Amino acid sequence: MPTILLIKGYRFFFYSNELPPPHIHVEKDSKTAKFNIEDAELVYSRGFNASDIKELRKLVGQNLVFFKNKWDEYFNN
Repeated sequence: MPTILLIKGYRFFFYSNELPPPHIHVEKDSKTAKFNIEDAELVYSRGFNASDIKELRKLVGQNLVFFKNKWDEYFNN
């Protein structure tokens, strides 16, 4: 599970056996979420409240290019 980014206590990561479409997982404490990288769309969330999701969507949106580059680098090698 390569960690891609740590920010504000959130860990953004991929699992090593991921399948398309490109996406990023997020966890903090026992909470978890998954976002599509193409458009920062929430796929699922467990434990995060609406305020957390808003902040996560903003962070994912700000890092879409970075996440996409890391996805391509990791899974296309």
